[in-house]
Amino acid sequence: MAFIASNFAPIMFVGLICFLILGFPVAFSLGAAGLTFGLLGVWLDIFPTAILSVLPLRLIGIMANETLLAVPFFTLMGLILERSGMAEDLLDSIGQVFGPLRGGLALAVVLVGAMLAATTGVVAASVISMGLISMPIMLRYGYSRSLASGVIAASGTLAQIIPPSLVLIVLADQMGKSVGDMYKGAFIPGFTLMGLYILWVVVLAVFKPKSVPALPPEARTFTEPSGSHGYTSLTVLFVFCVAVAALLGHEMPAIHSWWQGEPVDFVPTDEKIVVAMCGGSFVGWLIAVINRVTRMGLLSRLAERVTFVLIPPLLLIFLVLGTIFLGVATPTEGGAMGAMGALIMAVSRKRLSWKLLRQALDTTTKLASFVMFILVGATIFSMVFQAADGPVWVEHLLTKLPGGHLGFLIFVNVLVFFLAFFLDFFELSFIVVPVLAPIADKMGIDLIWFGVLLAVNMQTSFLHPPFGFALFYLRSVAPEKPYVDAHTGKTMEPVTTMQIYKGAIPFLLLQLSMVAILIAFPALVTGGLDKPVKVDMKAVEQQMLQDLNETDQSSDFNTIVVPGGNAAPATDDGNKAPNPVSGGGLPEAGSGAGDSSFGPVGGEANDPMKAIQDSIGK
Repeated sequence: MAFIASNFAPIMFVGLICFLILGFPVAFSLGAAGLTFGLLGVWLDIFPTAILSVLPLRLIGIMANETLLAVPFFTLMGLILERSGMAEDLLDSIGQVFGPLRGGLALAVVLVGAMLAATTGVVAASVISMGLISMPIMLRYGYSRSLASGVIAASGTLAQIIPPSLVLIVLADQMGKSVGDMYKGAFIPGFTLMGLYILWVVVLAVFKPKSVPALPPEARTFTEPSGSHGYTSLTVLFVFCVAVAALLGHEMPAIHSWWQGEPVDFVPTDEKIVVAMCGGSFVGWLIAVINRVTRMGLLSRLAERVTFVLIPPLLLIFLVLGTIFLGVATPTEGGAMGAMGALIMAVSRKRLSWKLLRQALDTTTKLASFVMFILVGATIFSMVFQAADGPVWVEHLLTKLPGGHLGFLIFVNVLVFFLAFFLDFFELSFIVVPVLAPIADKMGIDLIWFGVLLAVNMQTSFLHPPFGFALFYLRSVAPEKPYVDAHTGKTMEPVTTMQIYKGAIPFLLLQLSMVAILIAFPALVTGGLDKPVKVDMKAVEQQMLQDLNETDQSSDFNTIVVPGGNAAPATDDGNKAPNPVSGGGLPEAGSGAGDSSFGPVGGEANDPMKAIQDSIGK
């Protein structure tokens, strides 16, 4: 028993692993391990019985956590957009834009994956949608099966890191940080990772053009009566919208000055970007609406189609993320606005049905319940683990690693990478992060940067062969048997599991490269954050003492205590003011002039100067 008591924390951690190996669900394994070792610890007198009485308060705190309400809101928004056909329209339109280029379909998949990530935040929805829509088209026109599989699975995982990612909400909650700051920190790394995917496709298009062929002319559906494909009109519209956005960003201080009626010299960069992009997108959409209503023929069919398909989700993204970045709305409020915006978009496109809404609500409820059950189990386990000084044991274990901060970061990322083979990102967030975050904070590591770094690393859990969840999602929709293509009538070969695994490996290496880039260049995360305001407590203390001294002197020389206990303020010329009680400037009868006294009212016992000196130890 003495051995168990002295090594309670590591034995508890091993016990959790045993529960997981036995095949119990993670939520129940966490709860069972926590309760079992909690009762054992009380029996061995390792911690008092009162520790278990804290559990109900912890569980009530989970239910009262408003930040976690953003999870069902963003999930519902993404599911409604995905099931209302947005992914299909985006892939069709953007595929037509980039189709004439080698690798154009793969580029379209990456760009649509980024847009779905910014609107849905759900990996499963993105991978399944793009697998159902893009895979048959890419196979039809001769794309490599491994590349097609890898680019679809990898693009779907962008929902892990591009806001409004669900894992970022959970990480912010577990680390005690602002969700808005976590979103700001992940913004640049998310799109940098998208850029790495695009770069890989371009490299393949240059060195292996046969694996990424261009669309043949007969596959381009948007053609003008003149025979052109409408790219000139699309390019002019794009350049005009970018010019409008740039002008808005440059003139933002002048616009603020006009709106507020007073000079404004500085506008935050994130506000400039959001407002400028909103303005440019809205102008493009307005031109397309005028062109359709008046039939002026300003835009080609391709330009009009791309505008009506692309602009509404972009405006929704700017509405949700913009209000969060600017501090106008909390993440929960932003998620609610996003869900309402998705409903409005589905109604306007006449694609909202009761069946679709019921399916979206059903899936949202299941995911939210899944998250809450894991959080409840993790709370039980972490409460007992902390009572047994488990964080101290982990801290001693990790702070002795060679290499300082770099050694700690390398060890943590290797640990998370291998744990991601077996655990989902929610499970990693609730089990591993609460243990690692306090240690990182004590070592002086910025927790926003640390959280984004872990989020990019956890993203690899979706692409790990053979356990990656994205690979399972793609396997469920990819053809397993030979089939006849509906458009060409040719018999197409199936996509094997090994081809899916082979295609995922290059993108997995790109994700690990992104982890290394973030370690080498932390400014990619911290550069966009608001600078912390440093407060000089010594200066504050001196200012307080100076103010109290001035107040004390003012009380001494500007207040006259007259006989009878009535204070009379001195006049500007230094003479005594008449006593309001006696009605004149002379003392009352029966009292002498020597009875008058000067000094602060209340005496030394209530002296605020003495109180503050006592409080600061002087």
